Order: sequence, then C-alpha cells, then structure tokens
Amino acid sequence: MMYLNFNYWLFMIPAFIFTLITQAMVNSAYRKWSKRKNSSGISGAEAGRRLLAQANLYDVSIEPVAGRLSDHYDPRSETLRLSEGVARSDSVAALAITAHEIGHALQDAQGYMPLRIRAALVPAVNIGSNLGWILIMIGLILGGTLGTNMAWLGVAAFALGLVFALATLPVELNASKRARQLLVTSGYIQTREEKQGVRSVLNAAAWTYVAAVASAALQLLYFVSLVGGRSRRR
Repeated sequence: MMYLNFNYWLFMIPAFIFTLITQAMVNSAYRKWSKRKNSSGISGAEAGRRLLAQANLYDVSIEPVAGRLSDHYDPRSETLRLSEGVARSDSVAALAITAHEIGHALQDAQGYMPLRIRAALVPAVNIGSNLGWILIMIGLILGGTLGTNMAWLGVAAFALGLVFALATLPVELNASKRARQLLVTSGYIQTREEKQGVRSVLNAAAWTYVAAVASAALQLLYFVSLVGGRSRRR
C-alpha cells in the first residue's frame, strides 16, 4: 500500500520491537510459572469454579477454548473460556490467568464503567480500523479541500484505535488487581514465591497492553504527519 513507505517504518519499528519484547516477557513468565505447582494443588478449571461460586457468579459458565494463552471472558454469553494448558494445570500461572479472567467477570457483573466504555467503543473501532486508511488514501489521491477533509476524517477514524487501547489499560490492570485479591483471600496461593509468580505473570501481561497503546499512538502520529505534510504542501 502506498502509505507503507520508509517514514511509516521509522514510526512503527520501535512499536514492533516493544511488542516483541513484551511478548517475550509474557512467554518467559508463563514458561517459568507454568512449571511451578501451586501449594493448593488445584487446577485452573477447578479454581475457576470455586472462585466463581465464592463471588456469587453462578450464571458464569466455564468452557474450553483452543490455543495457547487464548483464555478470556466473554461478557455476551457470560462464559469463562480457558485454554487446555490453563484449565488442566495446577500451576501458579494457571491460577493467575484464571483469576484474571474472573476479574473481568466481576467487572461485568458490577457494571464496571471502564469495561462498559471499552465495550461501547468496539463497533466504532472495528469500522474505523477498516475505513480509516481507505479514507486517507482516497483523500490524498483526490487532493484539494475535499480530499484533505476526507483524509483527516480517516485520521480521526484511526484515532479510535488509540482511544480503545487507552480504555483497555484500566480494565486489564483492575482485573489483575482483583485476581491477586481473589487468590490471596481464597487461600489458593499462600507462599511469598507464589505471590511473586502471580505478580510476574500478571505484570508481564499488562505490558502487552502498554505496547498496544504505544503501537496505536505511533501509527496515529504517522498518519497525522502524512496528512499534515500533504496539507502544508498544497
């Protein structure tokens, strides 16, 4: 595509590197703590069932999902989906991941405002991510006042991606905070080492969302510079 020029890579290479680093952090933390059994000897799936019951979330079901680290909570069906490596494992990592997703279930049940805001943004972000670059390219080709306005409209559509990434951060950080509290109060993690393991897994995952913000911000800056540069040369 014509916008993937040298300047684009100048903006995006730092984001790609940051993303790779955070993914490596996640994989490293998961590998380490998926080998450490939790002192309660409880699997991710069993912990999920017990924690949901303790939180009075009886309407939330647990289902398997394919993939590695594909665990997530689906608010539409009120379903906690756990990957095989988490559901069947009695590791510290499995407890951390399961509790994090239950943190999202608690947010949903309690009407946590940042979660509602993020959910409301999803349709607009899906449209913006697909339509934004098209509007920018057509606008730059057309030129003139109409083309410039169209290009800036495309930039605004891309800006929704950054707004979504920023809205995601408090949601994920809060879910991790809830996860740590759930595991400590339930007694499923007891030792200092286990607490360190849970913190390590959750913190590594949090950095991936910081990387998503950086990537969205740099991409938006590139398009602002692209459209702004063309506008100044008119």
